[in-house]
Amino acid sequence: MLLEKLKSELKTKSPLYIKVKVQSKAPKTEIVDQMEDETYKVKVAAQPVKGKANKELLKYLKKNLSLSDIQIVSGGRDSVKLIRLTV
Repeated sequence: MLLEKLKSELKTKSPLYIKVKVQSKAPKTEIVDQMEDETYKVKVAAQPVKGKANKELLKYLKKNLSLSDIQIVSGGRDSVKLIRLTV
């Protein structure tokens, strides 16, 4: 499972920088795939209006990875984002 892979990576490297491609308006929020260039594909159960999809993405990752800090470094308004994860 991709969440387990991320948890494992965070044990050896924190902060960890990952690229995420977000698909909004999904039935539920989940990591669905990892592309060839290591970008994680995440479906988000929120619309990309007034930052709602970004908030949902950060909330999901923080909760499921037990993070102390999470931040969108770049791509705030794009579908592909660079995110910093800190345990």
